[in-house]
Amino acid sequence: MMIRPAELAAIKAGVVDLAFRRWAKPRVVVGTRMRTGVGVIEVTSLEQVGVSSLRAEDARRAGAPSLAALREALAARPEDPAWRIGLAYAGPDPREALRAAVPDAAEIAAINARLDRLDAASSYGAWTRETLDLIDLNPTVRAPELAAQVGRETADFKKDVRKLKELGLTESLAIGYLLSPRGQAVVDAGLPEPRVREPRQAGTPLPRTIGAPATRALRAVEVTTLEQVASYSAADLAAMHGVGPMAISRLREGLAEQGLALTGE
Repeated sequence: MMIRPAELAAIKAGVVDLAFRRWAKPRVVVGTRMRTGVGVIEVTSLEQVGVSSLRAEDARRAGAPSLAALREALAARPEDPAWRIGLAYAGPDPREALRAAVPDAAEIAAINARLDRLDAASSYGAWTRETLDLIDLNPTVRAPELAAQVGRETADFKKDVRKLKELGLTESLAIGYLLSPRGQAVVDAGLPEPRVREPRQAGTPLPRTIGAPATRALRAVEVTTLEQVASYSAADLAAMHGVGPMAISRLREGLAEQGLALTGE
């Protein structure tokens, strides 16, 4: 179930708790938990509804600007039933805590056994350690460039990186990846001595939802955290090529979650 970033932020804030979709059959069930850019979103209810029965309160709870706008959004594919989906924020993505948890020797052995199974199941041979090492040595580099370095298709490469992310070993950025502290510990355990790395940037990372163009523009002025963004005004950001109104909106949302704001706001 796709949910737009603005709606995700509103669900997390408790402002939105409904969504409406046209589906031939339900794609979620009550209790479904979806990992998103803002954390885990849970489906709390699901029922088929008639579009003519919707009211202004439904539109408000779904974050639609008006009842007419909600009905217009549901006008496509009228042959499919309309579904009313209850949604609630269910907490942060558990992978966040996992990424920060540095494993002990027993855990590293268990992780390595899991990596061995992933390698054994692969049709193109061992890839897990190669991929971890590639990300470690090339932080924040775009996936297509990383995939090209090892002669792989980008889509397949990304799919495999997601498997490592499930183990808490990698972090996805708007552009590229990083090894998590957990991933670094696993890599270092296989080396003669721990690898020397650039210190991790202190502060809250830029939201992935701002997109690659805005991320590149901010990186160009050495801005990589929300705390640094707070020293800029909306006009300053808008003057950067690649930072559009949507990215500024996402940055405002991220700043607000940290109790921060753009300069002058």
